[in-house]
Amino acid sequence: MIKHIVLLKFKKDAQAEGINGLENKLGVLPSVIPEIKSYEFGRDVVRSERSYDFALVSVFEDTDSLKRYQVHPKHQEVLKTVKDLCESIIVADFVF
Repeated sequence: MIKHIVLLKFKKDAQAEGINGLENKLGVLPSVIPEIKSYEFGRDVVRSERSYDFALVSVFEDTDSLKRYQVHPKHQEVLKTVKDLCESIIVADFVF
């Protein structure tokens, strides 16, 4: 199994409407991308200096499943929104 972790730092001018839209788009992905085994995301609640604003943790069967997810058209739509909203994106993938 592969755990895929994404941390987002929103641009200073990112609007709540855009972030809410991102959450809605992310919520749809598990129903349209069968490779997703588990999918959790949410906004940071601690808000420390070193905190990122948003986290996504998802699980895939293997690296091939993760790669299919990454190129899926619905994921690509969400990725465009992420890039529009964020100044920084951090990703880590590991086997567990």
